[in-house]
Amino acid sequence: MGRVVNILVGGPEHLVPYTDFARLDGLWIGVDLGATRLIDHQIIPDIAVGDFDSSDDQQFKRVKELVSDVRFYPPEIKTEDTDTQLAIRIALELGADQIRLYGATGGRLDQYLANLYTVLMPQYRPALAKLAMIDRGNHITWYEPGTYQINRLPEMRYLAFVNLTPVTGLTLPDEKYQLHDYNATFPISWSSNEFVGNQAHFSFETGVMMVIQSRD
Repeated sequence: MGRVVNILVGGPEHLVPYTDFARLDGLWIGVDLGATRLIDHQIIPDIAVGDFDSSDDQQFKRVKELVSDVRFYPPEIKTEDTDTQLAIRIALELGADQIRLYGATGGRLDQYLANLYTVLMPQYRPALAKLAMIDRGNHITWYEPGTYQINRLPEMRYLAFVNLTPVTGLTLPDEKYQLHDYNATFPISWSSNEFVGNQAHFSFETGVMMVIQSRD
């Protein structure tokens, strides 16, 4: 599996699968309010990062007391990177082979979209094949051209394919709804597809694809 880094940001709590956290391996990064939420769930993050504008003074004080590595980026000196992107950058610097991102869905749509599109930015492209964005009802991953096998996750019924860039040669050979050598010049969400069995395959020749396993 290699080195795993888990990241919790401050999105809507009802979407975060906290019950799964105790069994996860790897390091933890808490982003802004996400650091407090990890502490509230008896997980002391290895690193806390952000401008902490979503944390009140008492929460930030508690984080500084309990977390040994706090990386504070005041808004007035922070780069164009979001707090979530800063955490992904740190995960890459730590040599992560797998990055699990929680608390990054729901809430403000602009922030949600920023998270979904981060892997298209040249400086974050190295995270593309390593990143998974996870909430209670969705598991999102990204792919560069190639041929892939997807294993169905427990309780996930639906399977969606979304090209974030123009794509060529998209083939879905063994899903419920199939495509063969399809080209798209603009983003399309092929949603509400389904597995046939516990595995599915897909391939494409150019572009960037996002794959979503989901449930109602």
